[in-house]
Parts: sequence; C-alpha cells; structure tokens
Amino acid sequence: MSNDTRLDNLRNIGIMAHIDAGKTTTTERVLYYTGRSHRIGEVHYGTATMDWMVQEQERGITITSAATTCFWKDHQINIIDTPGHVDFTVEVERSLRVLDGAVAVFDAVAGVEAQSETVWRQANRYRVPRICFVNKMDRVGADLERTIQMIIDRLEGNPIPVHVPIGFEDSFAGVVDLVHNEAVTWDGDDKDAQITRGPVPEELLDRVAEAREKLMEAIAEADETVIETYLENGELTVEEMLTSLRRITLSRKGTPVLCGSAFKNKGVQLLLDAIIAFLPSPKEVGAITGHSLDESEDLKREPNPDAPFSALVFKIMSDAYVGHLAFIRVYSGTVTAGETVYNVAKGRNERTGKFFEMHANKREEVKVLKAGDIAAVAGFKNVVTGDTICDKDAPILLERVSFPEPVIHIAIEPKTKADEDKLKQTLERLALEDPTFRVKIDSESGQTIISGMGELHLEILVDRMIREFNVAANVGKPQVAFRETVKKQARWEERFERQMGGKGQFAQVTLEVEPLERGKGLVFVNRLDSATLPKEFVAAAEEGVRTAMRSGVIAGFDMVDMKVSLVGGAFSETDSTDVAFKICASGGLKKAARKAKPTILEPIMAVAVVTPEEYMGPIVGDLNTRHGRVQSMEARADSQIVRAEVPLSQMFGYSTALRSVSQGRATYSMEFAHYAEAPKEIQEKYAPKQSVFGEE
Repeated sequence: MSNDTRLDNLRNIGIMAHIDAGKTTTTERVLYYTGRSHRIGEVHYGTATMDWMVQEQERGITITSAATTCFWKDHQINIIDTPGHVDFTVEVERSLRVLDGAVAVFDAVAGVEAQSETVWRQANRYRVPRICFVNKMDRVGADLERTIQMIIDRLEGNPIPVHVPIGFEDSFAGVVDLVHNEAVTWDGDDKDAQITRGPVPEELLDRVAEAREKLMEAIAEADETVIETYLENGELTVEEMLTSLRRITLSRKGTPVLCGSAFKNKGVQLLLDAIIAFLPSPKEVGAITGHSLDESEDLKREPNPDAPFSALVFKIMSDAYVGHLAFIRVYSGTVTAGETVYNVAKGRNERTGKFFEMHANKREEVKVLKAGDIAAVAGFKNVVTGDTICDKDAPILLERVSFPEPVIHIAIEPKTKADEDKLKQTLERLALEDPTFRVKIDSESGQTIISGMGELHLEILVDRMIREFNVAANVGKPQVAFRETVKKQARWEERFERQMGGKGQFAQVTLEVEPLERGKGLVFVNRLDSATLPKEFVAAAEEGVRTAMRSGVIAGFDMVDMKVSLVGGAFSETDSTDVAFKICASGGLKKAARKAKPTILEPIMAVAVVTPEEYMGPIVGDLNTRHGRVQSMEARADSQIVRAEVPLSQMFGYSTALRSVSQGRATYSMEFAHYAEAPKEIQEKYAPKQSVFGEE
C-alpha cells in the first residue's frame, strides 16, 4: 500500500460521552464486527475488553483511556475509548489533543448530560470534527428528536440527522438511512443477527420524505458548494449528499447524527460506515503547527512519512513487563525501533526501545512508526506527558496538553518505615502517569499531601497503590483544595541586602498586585526596561513571584487570579544575583498581597441530580442545606433534572445522603464549575485574626 493510500484509509478517532451513555459497549461491538475480537465483552459482567483494569471491572466504569486498532472495509481505525466520569476528564483531554475525529455517544433517554457538555467543549477547543451516535434507542423513554434538540440548545451544535428510527423503545428494529433512502433492519438482538436493506416501510413513507427534505435543506445551508444544485434540481444525489456531509463534518459546520442500540447490536455497522465516510484522515486534518525552540516563529509539519520526524507524547502508562510505556501520536516522518530521537522539552536525546500497537492492555510489537500512527514506545528514560519528540536536525515544539487543577486532597503516610521508600516511588510513578494527580510535602506538618480531581479519582489511585504496588498506607479524610487571591490593588517595595558566604547579595523590586477575573491564573507583567533591570534579574523575580504564590499568605493555599506587575527595581553591578532577586521578589509578593486584602476561594461544583418527581422536594431541600444554588429544573420523560451549583466542601458523602432521601432511585453527576469567595466561617477558620488580612 502506498503511503498516500495508507494515510487516506486511516482514521484516528475517540469515543466520548457522559458516564453510562454506552461508550465502552459501543466500542466492544465495533471490535466484534471488525473482527478484532471474537466475543463481545459486557461492561456489567466486568468482561469488556477495553475496561481491563480491576478497578474498572469492579465498578463498571471506564477509568483510563484505552487504545486499540481495527479494520473496516480496507480502512484502519485507531480508536481511543475515553472515560465518562468527570474525575477522569484528563483522559479525554489528552486523547482529543491527538485525535483527528470523534464519535459523541448520547443516551437516547437522558439526552445531553453534564459530562456530554464537558467533552463537547473539549472537542471544540481542539477543533475535532465529530459525528453523533444516539444510543439506547431500545430503552423506555428513548427520544431521538429531544436529544437532537438538546444538542442544539445545550451544545450550540448543528446536528444533521441522517437516520429515522424504525419502531421505538422495545420495538426498535432498525433505521431508515436517509442518504440512501433505504430501510436497514436486523432480524433480532443477537450479535450475529442478519442485516436487511430494503425499501422504506409504507407507514414511514411520509415521515421519511419530510426528514429527507430537511436533510437536503440542512446540507445546502451548511455547504454553499451544493446550494445551486439543490435550488435547480430540488434535490441532491446520494453521492452529492455523502461528499457534502463529509465537507460539513470536516469544517465543523455540522454534525451527522446516527441512532441505534449498541447493547442490542443494532446500528454499529452503520456507525463504522459513517466513521469512514465522514471523519477525516490525517491528510485531511493537514499540517500540525508548532514553534521553533525559542518560540520566535511558527513551524509546520505535514502528515507525510518522508517529512522530518515529529511526535507528541500524550500519555504515560506503567506496565508490569516493560516498565513505562509512552503513548505517542506521530504527526510527520518515520521512526524505526532503536533509533535515537530528540526530546525538545528536556533538550536531550532519547533512544527508542520497542514499539507496540496497543489493544487495551495487550501489545503487538511493530518495527516502524509512520505519520498518522498512534502507538506505545518502551525505553524512554525522561519523557513525560506533553513532551515533543522529533528529529534533532529539524526540531519543533508542539503545543502541550493543558490540564485542570486538582480540587481535592488527602494526607497519606506509610504504615511502616519499610513502606516509606516504596510509597515515595509509587507516588512518583502515579504522578508521572496522571498529570492531574499532584504530590507535595506540607511545609508545616511534614505530611505528604496527594491531590486529585475528586473523591473517586483519589479512591482509585489509593486502591492502585495497595493492589498494584503493594504499598501499605494510612489515608486521611478528603479535604477541599482551597485557593487564595486578592480583592484590591496594592504596591510594595522590597529590598534584600545580605552577606552570604562572604559575598554581598543585593536586590530591590517594587511589585504591584491586583485582582483578575476567576480562572485567569497568574499574569506577570514587566514594566521595566533592560537598563533599569537586566532580563536575567527580571526572570529571577518572576520565578520568585511564582514560588511565593504556591504557598499563599493566609493559610498556605496556592494563590490564583492575580496580576503582578514589576514596576520598579534596582541592582548592583557587583552584588546582585539571580538568587537575591528571587528571594526579594518572593518576600515582596507576600507583603504586597497582605496589603491587597487577601481572601480564600473555594471550588464550586456543577451538580446535576436525576430523580423521580416525588423526591424533588427533599432533594432540593437537601441541596439548599448544603449552600447550593439551584440553577434550573427540567422535566424528562419519567424523571426530573435538578441543576445546581454547590460548594465542594458540602458535597462529601452526598451519594449516601441522596440514596437516603430518594430510596436509592436518584443519581447525580458533578463537575468543577469555578472558584468563588469562601463564606465567612471558612475565612475565619483559616484566618481568625483580622490582622492577617492587612490593611482595608
């Protein structure tokens, strides 16, 4: 196969959705129908191929993104099945960064849910073309039209339905393919049920004619190249519709919507056809843009096996047999096992070991990787998530993956002295795998603090420590990861003058701090020219500011959402050093922040509770007692959805309370929304003396 044909016939896609929408079940059917596996694994029995971790099998959820490769109609499809639970959103983030297309799976009963919105926004951020698969059409309350309307209202998408269901709920038998204007039915729910393609059932003729007309109108509206043809002829040919739908999907002007029931083995073959028909090949995605080493100019790499080699490390995984595996997406060029490549972030060479094509946790060794490939590499020594590896003679720095900050932490300590080193090594390995898992030593208590995205996230990690790494540890109760910020503008001049090791140390800086909008982080601005303060001292001052912000001024929490301006400074030709400016700026920042009315921020969570109507009152009452603010209530076929924003500190143990007030019939999902100023009691708990807040 020529390189061009290989790239044209390659699809790198992700399966993404809210928890329980059926991502893994859909992926299992894809593997079966493409011949990759010879049996269908079921999530509820803990036998799903892609949920290979013990923790996934026990809980029936996807925790880590699993990669696999399969083939359909002469096309290679690399698939990453991503988690739906918000605690593991990092897995979706890093997968979408390296994928060319995605399948968004929706529950036909629940429609667009909380995590559906999160993953959709992530796909928007990385400009990933996608198609929608509305799953569970066989369930009571399934409603394709309502789900499509929710995609418009909640996701601001442009869904273009290409299917009309035949039957509904327990009588769902197949779909009408609107493009080809034919009925596609299955003669049962069995995995090997025969597919029949034939004329549209008589009772659906009017509905299908109307839906097909709307499909052609939607295509003409989104793709100006066929407007004239449509207006002249009043319709489009099958070929014109397929070509146009592909253009629309690739330009992200619209999203084809299919429907089916993965669990009942209906619609998966049509989904595979749509992946090939509508989602892009690496060639169609085009060149990846990066930067030169000094970030002074933009560089591009075409998806060509003959171009200089470049790849992005998007995941690190510990493997019991080969050590660390680095998952990479090759954007350009070709690399052979055993070859030396250049790690741009570390500025050093790395020797590649073995290459593996992954099938969940199973590996198939390959010798060569080319543009478009996604694979795992063994043998790297100093590679972390987000690193660029490339040809040393043609270096390029690709954009790193961005990760959210952890919102919850717990203290952990080894049970015995013998476990101390093992615990330290284990935490380092887990932090290398998961960029949202952080480890730090509390400067006051000396405790080891681990931070993560939620209770489940930390629970899984602690479980892995015990089972995989045999570490015996005592674990504290979960604590909220508060932040600090300032409420007004303040200025401080700091002077540092010391004798250290017989040599004078001098630095002087004037810092101005002011608050920023929530979510803006730290913005450092240098308002001095190089004559007033040389660049190396400005860099040292910025480093000192960033260091000081990691320990706050009220209770040692990280400081965020602040603009720090360097507005004055002085140095000595003989006595000034980087260290002096770092210490000076660090002290100056803390004093300026104390003058700027510091305050504590707490994480606020977006909570969605799905409940039968009779429990609405007690559930809303319980959310109110937790200082929650109800944002909306909406009716669903057989239930109600309550959406609220609640402080994370009030959500510990909520699953137990919810079971109690709803007799186990309500469910909820929760994701981080934003930081907000903590209430008075929290402020006083951490800062009982008003003097800590400085001047009003």
